[in-house]
Amino acid sequence: MKVNRFIVLCLVIALFSACKQKHPQEHIKTLTHTQILTETLSRNIANPDEHMVMAVMYQQTAAEYRALCYQAYNLARFMLDRDLENKKVNMPRCVVLDIDETVLDNSPYEAKCILEKLVYPDKWSEWIKKASAKPVPGALDFIKYARANGVEIYYVTNRKEEERESTIENLKSAGFSTIDDDHLLMRSETGSKEARRAKIRETRHISLLFGDSMADFSDAFDGKLTVQNRFNAVEKLKKEFGTRFIVLPNPMYGDWEGAVYDGDYKLADSVKRIKRYNSLSGF
Repeated sequence: MKVNRFIVLCLVIALFSACKQKHPQEHIKTLTHTQILTETLSRNIANPDEHMVMAVMYQQTAAEYRALCYQAYNLARFMLDRDLENKKVNMPRCVVLDIDETVLDNSPYEAKCILEKLVYPDKWSEWIKKASAKPVPGALDFIKYARANGVEIYYVTNRKEEERESTIENLKSAGFSTIDDDHLLMRSETGSKEARRAKIRETRHISLLFGDSMADFSDAFDGKLTVQNRFNAVEKLKKEFGTRFIVLPNPMYGDWEGAVYDGDYKLADSVKRIKRYNSLSGF
């Protein structure tokens, strides 16, 4: 009797194992797409910053990145010349530029975050105080050209007021020597730049706006927008890009990423990773 029980037990175990091996897809069919991703990604414990490695590598090593920056500023020079020919403008001309990833390259900070497993804003203040960010390719030559043609330069940034002194120091050390307090508009009580742009428009004609994020150009991009909302806003303003709006490449961070996270950057890395995968469209 004991032998028979043992044999039966062995047969049950064997049958159960065979069923699991024969029909693994039956388990998969009961899972949602997100659950499948969760199971798959949990078995592949990669560096959660691996996507940032590629982004920072692109900005620091890709000739294509530099070419895109030069292309943006070369186009800006052409469009500024066209604006200067407009005799209907009866106000002093200016251009408005964002700072980070538009005139100053912060990729060394992003690289440090990866190498030392830091998360923004860890050591961001330390990086700002170093005032060692280099100019984005093409930015310095364009700004010199604009000033030589009597065009004022305004910087509208979401850096904080307490970072003003270090920001001015960095801009000057990078070659943007004509910066002063009146032409540097720091973050106010809100991250939206529209009020600051409107203030400039009261006394100046804005020939061109420069930035790496859509919110650098229009309040149509303010707030926690979805990916589709941002697409729709771009469609409505498509004639402005390359004519009045000059966009610089930034693969490292921005509102485009936040849109994938539904505006919630505090999500766990594992959840963010799943959302990034879910945002992909294959064929």
